[in-house]
Amino acid sequence: VSCKGKPADRQQAIEMLQLLSGSTHQVISAVAVAGDREVVAASVSRVTFRTLTRRECEAYWETGEPQDKAGAYAIQGLAAMFITRLEGSYSGVMGLPLHETTILLNEFGIQVI
Repeated sequence: VSCKGKPADRQQAIEMLQLLSGSTHQVISAVAVAGDREVVAASVSRVTFRTLTRRECEAYWETGEPQDKAGAYAIQGLAAMFITRLEGSYSGVMGLPLHETTILLNEFGIQVI
């Protein structure tokens, strides 16, 4: 399943959600920290959606939530009710893999906590 980027409009969002419906997809998020050098890390997560009806996809669009979200959904919002399984990084699916970010910052001597 490939849903790259944010939906351009209602129709594209519904198509993206229907592609995700009843399947498992990967979400890849990367982070870089630069200073005197640059370090990069990536997070790969697997998200499984239950089967969605077209009406659910349309109703979800009407909430406004998916309109500016990659893949047309927000794991931290209403779309959580669509997800039956998550393997990997919750924060990575949201867009910033916090575990990897913390490790990179530590490499630069920055302690987050």
